[in-house]
Amino acid sequence: MVFAAGTGFGILFWGGFHAVVEATNTQGFCTSCHEMDQVFEEYQQSMHYKNAAGVRAICSDCHVPRPWWPKMVRKAQATNELYHTLVGSIDTPQEFEEKRLQLAERVWAQMRATDSRECRNCHAFEYMDFHKQDRRSAKKMKKVVDKNTGETCIECHKGVAHKLPEGYDDEDD
Repeated sequence: MVFAAGTGFGILFWGGFHAVVEATNTQGFCTSCHEMDQVFEEYQQSMHYKNAAGVRAICSDCHVPRPWWPKMVRKAQATNELYHTLVGSIDTPQEFEEKRLQLAERVWAQMRATDSRECRNCHAFEYMDFHKQDRRSAKKMKKVVDKNTGETCIECHKGVAHKLPEGYDDEDD
């Protein structure tokens, strides 16, 4: 009887935990904070929101890992973002713009550290048709593939879903 009760409790706990984790991966959850209004509007103008193929990437596709442990680490890191929301660190669009470069650099560094893992969930070199890319893009992509340069997606694709921060200079990279 105790074993059955423990098993039942474990299943309910795990199911509830999983439901909460997945609920925090929704577009509605991500955009529920006022400081996301501006970046959500930018995203709606990007190819990740609307494109010829009809495929949409949402916030969590780019900002939350799919593998379980990295996802839990990212969720723990996100508590810092919730804290800053609660204390009002970024209460106005002006405050957001003042911190945009710092925030972007943090995301870019994380993407470099994971070899743009979240990008690769949808984009894979082996499935790219370089003949359908413009000549310059195809040449750069083939160079990364053929020479194994160690470059990762974010090296060339900053600003793909959000505008680049004021004061950003790609020569600094």
